[in-house]
Amino acid sequence: MSRYSAADIEAKWQVAWNEAGIFRAERSQDKPKYYVLEMFPYPSGRIHMGHVRNYTMGDVIARYRLATGHSVLHPMGWDAFGMPAENAAMASGGHPKDWTYGNIADMRGQMKPLGLSIDWSREFATCDPEYYGQQQALFLDFLEKGLVYRKNAVVNWDPVDMTVLANEQVIDGKGWRSGVEVEKRELTQWFFKISEFSEDLLEALDGLENWPAKVRLMQENWIGRSRGLQFAFSLVDGPDGHDRIEVYTTRPDTLRGASFVGISPDHPLAKRLERDNAELAAFNAECRKGATTEEALEKAEKKGFDTGLTVRHPFDNDWELPVYVANFILMDYGTGAIFGCPAHDQRDLEFARKYDLPVATVFGPATGEEGTFIPPEEGGPAYVPPKSETVNYIRGFAGQQAQSGDEAVEAAVDFCEANGVGQGVTKYRLRDWGLSRQRYWGCPIPVVHCETCGVVPEKKENLPVELPYDEGGTPIDFSIPGNPLDRHPTWRDCACPSCGADARRETDTMDTFVDSSWYFARFTAPDAETPTRMEDAEYWMNVDQYIGGIEHAILHLLYSRFFARAMHICGHLPEKAIEPFDALFTQGMVTHEIYQTKDDKGRPVYHLPEDVTDGKLADGTPVQIIPSAKMSKSKKNVVDPVNIIEAFGADTARWFVLSDSPPERDVEWTAAGAEATYKHLARVYRIVSEIAEDTSPANASEDEALAKDMHRAIHDVTGGVESFGFNAAIAKLYGFTNALARSGAGAEAKKAAAKVLAQLMSPMTPHLSEELWSVLGGEGLVAQAPWPVADEALLTDDSVTLPIQVNGKRRAEISVPKDMDKAEVEKIALSHEAVVRSLDGAQPKKIIVVPGRIVNVVV
Repeated sequence: MSRYSAADIEAKWQVAWNEAGIFRAERSQDKPKYYVLEMFPYPSGRIHMGHVRNYTMGDVIARYRLATGHSVLHPMGWDAFGMPAENAAMASGGHPKDWTYGNIADMRGQMKPLGLSIDWSREFATCDPEYYGQQQALFLDFLEKGLVYRKNAVVNWDPVDMTVLANEQVIDGKGWRSGVEVEKRELTQWFFKISEFSEDLLEALDGLENWPAKVRLMQENWIGRSRGLQFAFSLVDGPDGHDRIEVYTTRPDTLRGASFVGISPDHPLAKRLERDNAELAAFNAECRKGATTEEALEKAEKKGFDTGLTVRHPFDNDWELPVYVANFILMDYGTGAIFGCPAHDQRDLEFARKYDLPVATVFGPATGEEGTFIPPEEGGPAYVPPKSETVNYIRGFAGQQAQSGDEAVEAAVDFCEANGVGQGVTKYRLRDWGLSRQRYWGCPIPVVHCETCGVVPEKKENLPVELPYDEGGTPIDFSIPGNPLDRHPTWRDCACPSCGADARRETDTMDTFVDSSWYFARFTAPDAETPTRMEDAEYWMNVDQYIGGIEHAILHLLYSRFFARAMHICGHLPEKAIEPFDALFTQGMVTHEIYQTKDDKGRPVYHLPEDVTDGKLADGTPVQIIPSAKMSKSKKNVVDPVNIIEAFGADTARWFVLSDSPPERDVEWTAAGAEATYKHLARVYRIVSEIAEDTSPANASEDEALAKDMHRAIHDVTGGVESFGFNAAIAKLYGFTNALARSGAGAEAKKAAAKVLAQLMSPMTPHLSEELWSVLGGEGLVAQAPWPVADEALLTDDSVTLPIQVNGKRRAEISVPKDMDKAEVEKIALSHEAVVRSLDGAQPKKIIVVPGRIVNVVV
């Protein structure tokens, strides 16, 4: 019997799979299809344990579906454009293309030893011209259908990276990579019309039953449907061209508590006023450097500038409200103007108190709660109960009465419409998707700017518009700030596709979210000369199981849903694929302890796991152990999967990341856990090797018992895999292994059970399972063997195990037929050696048999 050698076994079977080509996805009209996809990685250069967990989960599903008779599509690609490559080029003097493709080669080499059942023939990177050329074709189709347009917009500008940033890329007013203060600039940008799909994207969430509820809620909140009132305040003595301020509010029921009107620094009125007011211009400029998201603005200090203008309240011409430019109002939301009701908005209350503005309560708690209520105008906090809660309106629209906020809003809308004050409207928080980025390493936007013809789409026969690799024959210098495409004359300067005159290419490239918003569709036909090939899309779409991190729950998934709809409109996807992901699973992280000491100034010093033994460094210095933290290079608690595979084998890494906790939760990697996993797999190898040599005769009762254990294992492991309960499935496999090891069954029964064990373990430990299958004489490859099916008749027990208590203390247990007569159960219980010893000759006063539960003997 040889020793378990993961390295030898895993290399051998990967060669066998490749030679057999068993993971190549092929359309088959005789089989159901199954498309499993993990969110593809960014080629940073190294895989981490999160990758191992993510792709192992998908691999378990893919291998299981292959065994259940499906044609399986399980592809891999690389989300390869973006700023990190340009930053690396700036730091090293190299080129983003070389850096990216070098990293892809490294990561592919690190991933293949995991034994993933991937069809590598479909591999692509989003920076491949063949891929982004088809993305450019999609852009042109979207443009033709009116789904993409160009306009001036205020954007977040990073003055160091010299590019536009999405709101989510601005952290505390600073660029997420550069760390410098972000500026607001007005630029001409390209936009996708995602807002036109707001209602459809929202309503369709109800049909995504196999998505996590929290993800659907996050998308619902992001789309942000609201019912409110759109109306205008009349401006008193405003500058020419400005006689009103449009406002949209979701709380028109609070209009009678209005205290001021606030406008964004980017509001047209604010821009008009700053032309004649240097102080206001400086204030607006300062605001444009500040926070850019609603969340950040909520935390920021509230600042305002009194314009000196007033507006008339719509219900009383004699009631005038001051107009302030305020730093907490974004032009992106609503109309860029609000009315402040300080009594019922904490932000407005802070502002009103800072600038000594009136506060008037519109509603208070319902009767019986007044004793604890301090009105905001008397020093209490803003009173902001849920809109569904019933409150007592003091300044409502139907006199003083108890109403819920929702009822009062509708009453206010009805009142305002009846009195000619605005219109009730439904609005969405979702804004059109600005896709322009001022950087080199991205997909070029395929349009040309001609002085005669204007903006001209590039001809499709000229696609792809490829990125230049050099700058006029010399390598591009990425150390110079700005977009290299702006200064590349042989690329930038071109002929107009319409009139042939001298023209300039669009030098903005696409947001990298575009690249990842349709890759799932391209995988169905990566060699197609159009974005998709409809017969392949019809067969493979939708993605049956999508797997990825919760951090992509909003933008990536929302943009992908929009793209699928747009691609259908343009004839690139069937109607069934407008919701491209049938099921979604968001996995937890892989964590590890952090080992920390302090330097002589009290600052933390982090240490690698391999440098710590029994809580101490080699020199005996004790370390502080911070448990279960996200793996981070800066904290030195990263475990390199390559090292783990070299030390223990890929199957150990796969088994461990699946076994320790439910897959939606974080899993803590420990050296002890990895070693224990390796020892278990070695034990399985030893047990099966011994069974392969076994020649013992049949044993009817033991054979039957083992068969029942086997079919229970089939049933439970199958259920675990299908429900993403991988840890529960592995727990059952531990139990089945133990049952097999201690069974007194004959050789044939054991071999049959061991073959099933190999099959059930195959999705998790594919290499070891192939070896076991081979040792046991299994036909072909276990990866291609049909999945075992549980015999329902063997899932029920004919016998039951009953504990025996003597005077309340458990002394023994017996196994008896379920339907055995009570008197017979009593006889067997009293004759048990442990019970006889406990009675010590005494006669029991009472024997209580609870059928199927317990036997109680009272002395």
